[in-house]
Amino acid sequence: MPLERLTDRIAIVTGAASGIGKATAARLAAEGAKVLASDITADALEVSVKEANAGAAAGGEVVAHVADISDEAQAAGTIEAAIGRWGRIDGLANIAGMLRTVRTHETDLATWNTIIGVNLTGTFLMCRAALPHLIESKGSIVNAASTSSFFGHPWMGAYAASKGAIHSFTQSLAVEYSQDGVRANCVAPGSVHSGITNGVEFPADLTKAESKLVRRIMSPTGFGDPEDVAAVVALLLSNDGKHITGEVIRIDGGTHA
Repeated sequence: MPLERLTDRIAIVTGAASGIGKATAARLAAEGAKVLASDITADALEVSVKEANAGAAAGGEVVAHVADISDEAQAAGTIEAAIGRWGRIDGLANIAGMLRTVRTHETDLATWNTIIGVNLTGTFLMCRAALPHLIESKGSIVNAASTSSFFGHPWMGAYAASKGAIHSFTQSLAVEYSQDGVRANCVAPGSVHSGITNGVEFPADLTKAESKLVRRIMSPTGFGDPEDVAAVVALLLSNDGKHITGEVIRIDGGTHA
C-alpha cells in the first residue's frame, strides 16, 4: 500500500489517460493528493479517472480535464482549472508525450513539429503557466524525459531530440527557480509497458546489426511497468524528495547500465 505522503497536496498530471500518466494520477491519489488529470483523449481519460478514484486514499481525488497541452491557451486553461477548483498547485507532472518511429531522412516536417510540439513545447507551456503558482506554494515539477536523452535510439530522431531538450530544460528550471523554493526533476524511463511503446513499429528492412540494436532498446527483459515510474514521480513530488532538484532519474531496470 502506498504511503500517504501527499495528503492535501494539489497536483496536475498530463497524459493521464494511459500508461505512465494514468499510473501517476492513480499513485498520487493513492497517496492522498487531489489530482487534475489531463489528456486529449476524453473517453480513455474518463476510465482512467474512475479507476484512480477507486483506489484513492481518504481525501484524495482525481478529476478529468480534457486538453491539448501543445496548444498555448489549453495549457494555460489546464492550470487555471486546478486553481479554480482548489486554489493552488503544489506539483506538476508533465507526462504527456508521443513517439513515432521513422528514419530521419524520411521524417516530414509535420511529424517533427507534432512530436516536438507535444513533448517539448507542451512541457514548456505547462511549466510556464504553472510556475507563478508553484513559486507561491514552493512546489515541485517532474518532467518526463527518456533514456533516449542519454543514448542514441535510431528511428526516433524527433522523439530523442524532444526528450534531450526536456532534460536540459528541466535542469535549467532547477537552477533558475531554486531561490524561489521550486524543485524541478526528470524521470527518464526506458522501455515501459504502455501504449506509446507497445505500439512501436520499426522499419521492416533492418540489417542484422540494426535488429540487434532494437532488441537492446526494446528487450522484454528491460521493460518496466508504468507504476514503476509513477512511484518515482510520487517521491519527487513529496517531502521525501525535498533535497532532490535538477536530477534526471533513469528507470530502465539496468538496461543501459
